[in-house]
Amino acid sequence: MTLQGDLVKNESLNKLNELEEMRERLEARKVVMANMSTRCRIATEDAKKQEEMLSTEVRSLLVAGTSLSVARKRLQEANRLLTEERDCVKLKNVQRKLRARQQYMISQVSLLYPVKILVGPAQEQELESYSSSSRLGNPSASKPVNQGLLTILGLNLTLLPFTKMSFFTDKKEVQRSATALGYVAHAVSLIASYLQVPLRYPLRLGGSRSYINDHASSIDPASSDLSLDTTLSANVKPAEFPLFLEGQDTTRAAYAVFLLNKDIEQLLNFIGVKSLGPRHVLANLKELLRSVQSSEYIDT
Repeated sequence: MTLQGDLVKNESLNKLNELEEMRERLEARKVVMANMSTRCRIATEDAKKQEEMLSTEVRSLLVAGTSLSVARKRLQEANRLLTEERDCVKLKNVQRKLRARQQYMISQVSLLYPVKILVGPAQEQELESYSSSSRLGNPSASKPVNQGLLTILGLNLTLLPFTKMSFFTDKKEVQRSATALGYVAHAVSLIASYLQVPLRYPLRLGGSRSYINDHASSIDPASSDLSLDTTLSANVKPAEFPLFLEGQDTTRAAYAVFLLNKDIEQLLNFIGVKSLGPRHVLANLKELLRSVQSSEYIDT
């Protein structure tokens, strides 16, 4: 019995030892679990802090991105304005060069057909405007002030051949007026081409036998019917009027001079200069030449 009791006792001690070891291991695991829990809690808190910091940085990044986008748009707009400004400067430089070239070419016209003032006693004034009941308007009632007789290449335009044409009219006077008108027509045609302005009333040059066309009218100024109710078809041939008197009706010739002066007025208006009036053919031409050759023309 003693031996058996010893065996039981030894077995009980072994079991107690095993239980103690298991209890120690359990306590050790509890400690490990507690430590792991603590570390997990600390890691969680750190993660939350990192998340909050990251969220703050994301918000800052979004704000910075928005600011960058706005700054980029402003930069693009500034670059566009700068490019436009540079293009504008380039365009102005090109325009100045073009106008300088136009000025030079028209100065050559001025040398070819000089319009000068012949100081002296009053002779005839410049050609009167077309003064019938035409649709193109009533003539001015006032006479131009004579400040000396204007000439083109030494020839002046006089009223006499256009108002008192008869068998006894001086044929040389008529020829001189026709030649002067041919000079004016050629000068106007050259200036219009250099300024790239299509004339409202195109010219058909022929020296002292030049003509001017009126595309907007099929009314003959010499006829008695000058009503405004005439309906024009698209294929109506433009009326052509002579810039000379020989063999022509005086009214048609005077109307041609009126249209020629309208072309000069068109060129004056194109460069921003006011016309001196419908009775001043050579004066308007002289003003046109002077204005284009002035320094203001290039700087406008």
